[in-house]
Amino acid sequence: MSSVQKQPESSPITACTVSRDVQDFDLLIEDMETALGEAWGDLGFAEALAFFNQPEADGLEFVALAIDASDEDEIGLLSEIITMAKARGIKVILIAEDVSPSSLHQLLRQGADEFVPYPLPENELQAAIDRLQRTDISASAAAAAPFGNSSSPGDGVLLAVQSLAGGTGATTLAVNLAWELATVTKNDAPRVCILDLGLQTGSVATYLDLPRKDVVYEMWADTDSMDEDIFKQALVSYEDKLWVLTAPTDILPLDMITPEDVQRVLDMARAKFDYVVVDMPGTLVQWTETVLHSAQIYFTTLELDMRSAQNALRLKRALRSEDLPVEKLRYCLNRAPKFTDLNGKSRVKRMAESLEISIEVQLPDGGKPVMQAGDHGTPLASAAGKNPLRKEIAKLAVSLHALGQSDADQAA
Repeated sequence: MSSVQKQPESSPITACTVSRDVQDFDLLIEDMETALGEAWGDLGFAEALAFFNQPEADGLEFVALAIDASDEDEIGLLSEIITMAKARGIKVILIAEDVSPSSLHQLLRQGADEFVPYPLPENELQAAIDRLQRTDISASAAAAAPFGNSSSPGDGVLLAVQSLAGGTGATTLAVNLAWELATVTKNDAPRVCILDLGLQTGSVATYLDLPRKDVVYEMWADTDSMDEDIFKQALVSYEDKLWVLTAPTDILPLDMITPEDVQRVLDMARAKFDYVVVDMPGTLVQWTETVLHSAQIYFTTLELDMRSAQNALRLKRALRSEDLPVEKLRYCLNRAPKFTDLNGKSRVKRMAESLEISIEVQLPDGGKPVMQAGDHGTPLASAAGKNPLRKEIAKLAVSLHALGQSDADQAA
């Protein structure tokens, strides 16, 4: 008999483990007791299906579905459990040990909200529970903003950002530009998404203090099967105003994804958001061309030094040799000289002339507050609103939004 029925009435059940035998997952038992005390029970697979139809299931907030390799033959039953739980509004945390990626993908696609590997990393179950609770708080806003209209056209503005040398502020620009666009107006703010395509060292999640979801890897591994629900599960919301596709939890080879994979994700994002900011890896890959063709503007960050100058020339040569649209590049000078630094401004002019480029965006040095904001996982607008770098990025966001509105009015 299920231990759910043995719980005293004074301790209402708010969660259950669902497994073939919960004793096989002793660490899960310990973590459930730590997180919930006595307010949880355990169910077998068949018991879960029966219990979900009982009135007592109305109080369940989530179930922890614990499986291992021996349960893969029951994939149909496991999918049915997830489907029925979701139908009753019950969240599902998938706990899996030695389960194949195809089975994980199928169960995540079926609607599992979180995935945690077993043996459980320290405090990971509590972190997953916290994420579910945060998701509950923002669910209505998240549904209304990017996914309220599934038939919206794929006409979102795509803005890509790539560095020409390490430390030139590409991710800082991408994250803060996305946030400024998301908050550019107080009423009827645009829907904004940022995609971190740095599969190896992408740090957008760090700059916004967001969790990295395992479902991101599952999405990239099979974009042929990606639909709106899978894409939505892969996103993380930042203050219900900005949606983020983080880099995967593990370092992956850049050639793991193909141009077709990237195009599908870009199309999905543009269909759901007004602005899509893409933080590119620092190196050119086979799908750089895909992003370049799709982007309205392709920002490249550089500094006033020899390495940036040499890399700018090499990038221009590479793009022109492949007949790629080099005219989409917009050069952004990081740590630009101050207005009163006439010598520095002269060096900027000489650099632009020698490279035969136009440096259209000059980003001032924001100093230590920029690094501190990134370390604390907060946009500059919140951490240092009067910082000169933040002010310049905000001006850029306003001009881009005004340009977008003008184009929309002309099209209408």
